[in-house]
Formats: sequence, structure tokens, C-alpha cells
Amino acid sequence: MTRRLAVLLTTVLLALAATGQARATGYRYWSFWESEAGRWTYATQGPGTARPSDGDVQGFRFSLSADSSDAAKPRGTASFSTICARTPAREGEKRVGLVIDFGTAADAPSGETPPAGRTACARVPAGASTADVLASVAKPLRYDTNALLCAIAGYPHKGCGEQVADAEKPAGGTETNNTNNRNNRNNTNKADGTGGGGPSVGLFAGVGAVALLGAAAVWQTRRRGHGG
Repeated sequence: MTRRLAVLLTTVLLALAATGQARATGYRYWSFWESEAGRWTYATQGPGTARPSDGDVQGFRFSLSADSSDAAKPRGTASFSTICARTPAREGEKRVGLVIDFGTAADAPSGETPPAGRTACARVPAGASTADVLASVAKPLRYDTNALLCAIAGYPHKGCGEQVADAEKPAGGTETNNTNNRNNRNNTNKADGTGGGGPSVGLFAGVGAVALLGAAAVWQTRRRGHGG
């Protein structure tokens, strides 16, 4: 009996380790944001399909994160009146404020240094998409074969939404804020809340199983000690 309990306990611990490894990855990518009343919200469309209106402010942030629930927001002003103060309106065109945050050194791929963040006011045709807006002020852009935005203004020089081991992630969950990991690449966002962080149900179940197995082992030992 004791041997069987030991085998079960080992199995549970291995399962818990596997669960930890499955969650010990993130993605390095550009996330896409929209400003609403001065507050950033994760975009529900990709830049290729979003159609901003005159007076809108949109943002892009390069960072390392596990999913949309912990993706880092753009830093800096999100005020249209500030960003587009020197860009007058024109008939048949629209003005869109952009905040481009290249992230921190901890987010940067090996050997690369993030440029300073910038803002820009794009004046584009009325029907332009966010991708058009971005292309008008932040070339060169780089996309992969799945139309995932890989680089803005040439940064980063290589790589595109690659998976990164937990050991390479920035320490201390600061504002590392995407499953833009694959979702933003395909112009969608995970909206069902299943991509959030925190301990998984499997982890709690595993801990409970360990506790029960431990209690069973103690009971079996005491039973034998009393000659039962």
C-alpha cells in the first residue's frame, strides 16, 4: 500500500511540474491598443481591419507577455489634442494620434536596444485602416506570412512573436501586459477571459491530491504500527 501511495504521489508531482512548464512561456510581440477617454484598452480588431475615426488615438507596445490579460500598455500621453496640436484638419481626410512604445531593455530581443518611444499625428484618407495610419508615420514595417506585425520603424530587426522561456521574461510582473501571442497576429483578441494569469484549477486540484495522498500514507503507517 505504501509503495502504491509513493507511486501515486510521484505521478501527481510530475503532473504539477508539467503544468508549471506549460505555463512557463511568453511571447515577444507588438500589441495594439485604443484610447478611450484617456485610458488604454486592448484592441478587439487587428490593425489591418480597424478603421479609426478623426480624433482617435491608438497605441502600439512591444513587450514580452503571456496573453492579453497581462500585456503591457503603451506609456506616454494619449491626448489627441496634444499629439495632433500642429496638424490641422482637411476635407476628406482624418487625423489619428499614434503612441508607439518600443518597450524596455528587458523586453528587447538579445543584442537589440529599444528606441525611444514616440508619438505621431497621421493625416490619412478617411477610409484608411490603422495599418495605413501606421505605415504613414512609422516605416519600415515588417510583417510575417500570416500578416502578423513583426516590426515598427524597423524594430526589432528580426524575430516575430516568438515564444520565450520563462527564464528570459522580465522579473516582477510590472506592467508586462498579449494571447495577442497568436490572436493579435490574426486580427482578433481573446475575449472570453480564459487567457488570464493566476494559478490554474489543475494546480489547486494537484495540491489537494498531494495533501490527500500524504494523509493516507500517514494513516497507513500508523495502522501498521498498531498491528492493524
